[in-house]
Amino acid sequence: MPDAAPLSASKSDGAVLQPLADELVAIAARLRDVAATPGAEAIGRPLPRSERRYLALARQAYALRRKRAAIFGNPELFGEPAWDILLDLYIAHAEAKPVSVSSACIGSAAPATTGLRWLGVLADEGLVVRENDAEDNRRVLVRLTPKGVSAMERFFDAVGSF
Repeated sequence: MPDAAPLSASKSDGAVLQPLADELVAIAARLRDVAATPGAEAIGRPLPRSERRYLALARQAYALRRKRAAIFGNPELFGEPAWDILLDLYIAHAEAKPVSVSSACIGSAAPATTGLRWLGVLADEGLVVRENDAEDNRRVLVRLTPKGVSAMERFFDAVGSF
């Protein structure tokens, strides 16, 4: 890991913390990739060929969004928290992994309040649903609804045809 530059008092907190947040999101994505390759043994169920392709496209899109923000140096230029949440939740859906609300907010690559606001919008649109965690009553999970999964797969079908 390269040496961290000293923090400048002239930078806003968001500008100082954004590179760290981007790095944490990238680390989380790499850990998910290592821990869950798109095979039956890692996910616990065999993935149909189309779903493996959708998962690969979702991972690639999410990684490209992080890379784009890092290269241009200002992630606010490309802010689409709702799309980042949908990509993250689709990856978790394909890997059969639970996602907490706080994790979904981190996956949005935006401040927590922005992530929460977009989760509300996505829920109002019927694309995601929040549920209490049966194993930990303190935690709330979020997942794609069947409508959300279907919309993401239709998108990946459209992208795959280019």
